[in-house]
Amino acid sequence: MGQEPFEFLFRRAKAPEEILKVPRGYRASREDGMLIERDVDVAMRDGVRIYIDVFRPENFSRELPALIAWGPYGKSSPRGTYARFHDNGGVRPEWISRHAGFEAPDPLYWARHGYAVIYADPRGTWHSEGRATFWSSDEAQDYYDLIEWAARQPWSNGKVGCSGVSYLAIMQWQVAALRPPHLAAINPWEGYSDSYRERAKHGGIPENLFMPQWLERSIYSSTEVEDVLALIERHPFYDAYWKSKASALEKIEVPAYVVASWGDQGLHTRGTLEGFKRMTSKHKWLEVHGRNKWEYYLRPDNVEKQRQFFDHFLKGAGDAVLGWPRVSIEVRERHYAGTMRAEAEWPLARTVYTKLFLDGNDGSMASLPARSPAQVQYDARQGRALFDHRFAADTELTGHMKLRLWVATSEGDDMDLFVAIHKLDRDGQQVPFAFFSVYDDGPVALGWLRASHRELDPARSTEHQPWLLHQRELRLKPGEFVAVDIEILASSTLFRQGESVRVVIQGRDFYQLTPKGPMIGHGPLRNAGQHMIRSGGACDSHLLVPVIPPA
Repeated sequence: MGQEPFEFLFRRAKAPEEILKVPRGYRASREDGMLIERDVDVAMRDGVRIYIDVFRPENFSRELPALIAWGPYGKSSPRGTYARFHDNGGVRPEWISRHAGFEAPDPLYWARHGYAVIYADPRGTWHSEGRATFWSSDEAQDYYDLIEWAARQPWSNGKVGCSGVSYLAIMQWQVAALRPPHLAAINPWEGYSDSYRERAKHGGIPENLFMPQWLERSIYSSTEVEDVLALIERHPFYDAYWKSKASALEKIEVPAYVVASWGDQGLHTRGTLEGFKRMTSKHKWLEVHGRNKWEYYLRPDNVEKQRQFFDHFLKGAGDAVLGWPRVSIEVRERHYAGTMRAEAEWPLARTVYTKLFLDGNDGSMASLPARSPAQVQYDARQGRALFDHRFAADTELTGHMKLRLWVATSEGDDMDLFVAIHKLDRDGQQVPFAFFSVYDDGPVALGWLRASHRELDPARSTEHQPWLLHQRELRLKPGEFVAVDIEILASSTLFRQGESVRVVIQGRDFYQLTPKGPMIGHGPLRNAGQHMIRSGGACDSHLLVPVIPPA
């Protein structure tokens, strides 16, 4: 597919009045030691006006740096809370004030430390004018304009930073690539950077649970908003529409404190790590944890780290950040059990990529290919295939994995492959990990592939990370075996002697939505009959794992 122009489609959304019962129009108040200006209108370059809230210290004698939280959740919305999630999303009530917005820096904390904080309602959301597009280069231009507006205010010291989680991080990638002159630092905390690969089409398989629910629960507008679901249908391949939602990461030069989670597989893990790898900033730091993202963002010790970072680049105060390791990763052993370790780069340069060959004869994996060819098959809709490897010594796997399979389907012309990497204890029981914000029974890592999307980009693919083109479909014939390379999202796990790594391959999702919180899901699927996997002989089916040698 070429990069031909595209046209946005728009729809009506729920009216803000359905849940927002606050006055409209400019007003100022003094609360909790802050001067708060609400519904300040800011003109964008095309004349459209958006509305923001500005929080500043009530008494200040010097110019202030500004932190901007840019997201669609409503600067004054009562939904700016974590209470609707299981266990408050891990966020303790005493960690945030009543002023804190969802996934955003708490204005009370930052005002007390000499910052102005701006909460924005982007174009077309809530009562801001215009029509909303999401995660887009167009939206990033508005973000750019707000940054430059903030730098011109009489209370500003001319330095602006960006902070926030998820959507608020996604838009940091977008706006930083535009290089606003007064953007001094960013703190993207778990935000994908490629909407097609990391959110809408996992391995080419449509995601149809998280996104529709997000749109229904989160988007309010007095005008019109992008019809995301209709545009996904209209743009099945990676084209100009999706390119507009993929950040030009190499253009990012601003200082960055990047935080990712091993547990946000299927949403933010891949894109956050790609952002760090590909950005060209001289000053950049990466921290990867295995905990719940909202809890980790708002934990008091981590808020202090955020302040160390912004104090240096927005105030010129304090050099603590310059002593941070370039990379910090949590090497996990199980749910909320792991060790944080300093590293010099990502991925780790000393990684020894090792093939574990699948053996369909006994469901094992070993460092040498199976002596005799074998074929495993499972029901495409209900069955699964398992392959295990037991470690003879303590082994750390940190980085990207890749699963090479020789596969075929007995019926139909396509197949959807869902892959989970699990850790088994010495008794063969699955070891759980933090997963998708609120869950405590997650995998080591996940991967997906729609077989017709198996075509690789030879320029971007590496030994350990296949990069799919998503430009056309290569349909199968029943019984036709093809080789596929499946990207397994990055992770870090320590396997003790006698523990095992397991590969699970099936034709459906591994996890289901529960009342705890959000979840990803996929469909409609293209599975029928039996899925077949060949190993041994000419079929080099294997799992490539990133072994980290002992220090």
